[in-house]
Amino acid sequence: MGYEDYNSLRGHPEAMSGTAPAPTAPTAAPEPAAPAPGWTGAKIGPSSAWDPTNPRAPSELKILTNLKKIFDPEIPMNIVDLGLIYAFKWTDDASVTVTMTLTAPGCPVAGILADEVKSAVQAAEGIKEAVVDMVWEPPWTPDRMSDLAKRSFGYV
Repeated sequence: MGYEDYNSLRGHPEAMSGTAPAPTAPTAAPEPAAPAPGWTGAKIGPSSAWDPTNPRAPSELKILTNLKKIFDPEIPMNIVDLGLIYAFKWTDDASVTVTMTLTAPGCPVAGILADEVKSAVQAAEGIKEAVVDMVWEPPWTPDRMSDLAKRSFGYV
């Protein structure tokens, strides 16, 4: 089955253009839930967003909520649950650099995805400037996926 066939079966032919598929019900992405105390599984997104002592955790959770609306055009899952978002680095309260990766260095939508991430981050309340830093180290592996993504793809 070709890439075009796959997207038409998924009902998201717009993914061919590099545009994220429209969210299905519910229309808005839910706020990411913080892990339970003592939870040792992989956190979804940068660990700083889950640190209650991090003064920027509320902003980071808003950013993650926006980023969960962006889907990898080749894989039917959002980029946060895929584990593509590695870190946030703040230069001040309204300026953040998002460190992220892709599933493969040769990904043909790297530039498009980086632009979508930048726009989604800047759309978060209180954020004025965003920079996307695309990295290849450490490389992405399926271990970085959330439990939801792992279940969706048969890893657990």
